[in-house]
Amino acid sequence: MSKIKKNFVLENLEVIDISTEGKAIAKHEGLVVFIEGAVPGDLVDVMVHRKKNSFAEAKVEKFLKLSPQRVEPVCQHFGTCGGCKWQNLNYQTQLEFKQKYVFDAFTRIGKLDFPPLLPILANKEAYYYRNKLEFSFSNKKWLTTEQIASPDEVENKNALGFHIPGMFDKILNIESCSLQPEPSNSIRLAVRDYAFKNNLSFFDIRNRSGFLRTLMIRTTSTGEIMVVVSVCDYLEKELMTLLEFLKTSFPQITCLQYVHNDKGNDTFFGLDIQTYSGRDHILEEMEGLKFKISAKSFYQTNSDQAYELYKITRDFAGLTGNELVYDLYTGTGTIANFVARQAKNVVGIEYVEDAIKDAIENSATNNIGNTKFYAGNMKDVLNADFIAQHGKPDVIITDPPRAGMDPEVVQVILNARPARVVYVSCNPSTQARDLALMQHQYRLVKSQAVDMFPQTAHVENVALLELIA
Repeated sequence: MSKIKKNFVLENLEVIDISTEGKAIAKHEGLVVFIEGAVPGDLVDVMVHRKKNSFAEAKVEKFLKLSPQRVEPVCQHFGTCGGCKWQNLNYQTQLEFKQKYVFDAFTRIGKLDFPPLLPILANKEAYYYRNKLEFSFSNKKWLTTEQIASPDEVENKNALGFHIPGMFDKILNIESCSLQPEPSNSIRLAVRDYAFKNNLSFFDIRNRSGFLRTLMIRTTSTGEIMVVVSVCDYLEKELMTLLEFLKTSFPQITCLQYVHNDKGNDTFFGLDIQTYSGRDHILEEMEGLKFKISAKSFYQTNSDQAYELYKITRDFAGLTGNELVYDLYTGTGTIANFVARQAKNVVGIEYVEDAIKDAIENSATNNIGNTKFYAGNMKDVLNADFIAQHGKPDVIITDPPRAGMDPEVVQVILNARPARVVYVSCNPSTQARDLALMQHQYRLVKSQAVDMFPQTAHVENVALLELIA
């Protein structure tokens, strides 16, 4: 094994697993080899391009046998674009590996006594399931091998699309994306072609200059559309003309907005978003409830499967109408408002102030009078004084970001001793870590994985904990 180094060829490797980052896994004399471009069941020769003590990273040099689990990728950009890395793996096998990921995280990371695992909930649609995509403009288009080898100079190096993995300043020009339904592709291509025709400058990330910076498109299951154009150099005439072009070309846009962003990152937080036409938000609907989504709001990016996720969460909570529920990391209050009809009172906490404003408005819009929402850092807001003021929760629902919960937040939950904790997670590894901190006081009753993102390694998981008497 010591002779293996960069540019070393390993022959006849059988791919046996796949990582949570989407890379295939094989083993060679005890060394774990992460392989790009392979799927479980492949037999391959690979070229090592990185070597560490316990693992190596490699690319396929030759396929000796193709896995029966392989399928033909749908997207023309597969293999270059950083998303949808599992397009070459059939969907049923994707689900099996996601289920395995949850089980491994809970038993290996959390060292948890795992109950019978409920079957993973498949997504109804393998493609065109996202309600939000963010595209980047760049004057440094990713060039294909053929373009680089060609003696002809590439005249137009502007691109609108996604970042190339590992290259912060290179953008893959996306011709068609299979993640978001129309009119997403049509809007993106229309903006790009308009920019080409009118010689509008694209963002230069290194110099932090250029006119067009990002394009965000959000849709809802009810057919509403939000488009937000972000610019770095503020050129009012050019911007207004572009927005009028969008308004005229796509009259179905419900909310057309723009933002001036010359910061060091692409986020909108802290910036004033201006509405050019339509409303300043779009509305999603779920079980007759309407949810306001603004440009800065967090909302699950798969509307149909979010509904299934929330139904599981509500079912796990076991509400009878008499409970005080705390909804941690409430976002725009989607879960809080979704369960409010089955609870006595619901208290939601969220870091983003604009999201809390939406949560309050969502309650008012739906005539829900038993919710209260508070903005602030979770570990600063949720403490003994807060619980003393608002009441000891009977049920806590928590849906933290990928990093999971701060240990201080976990301790407050333990001190509060709610009868049930429903933990919704987009990262089973950090979920398992947090649950391990609680297992001396709570019993893991059941857990169900939910596939929100087909063609990727990502999976949501809902776990129910009950207080040990």
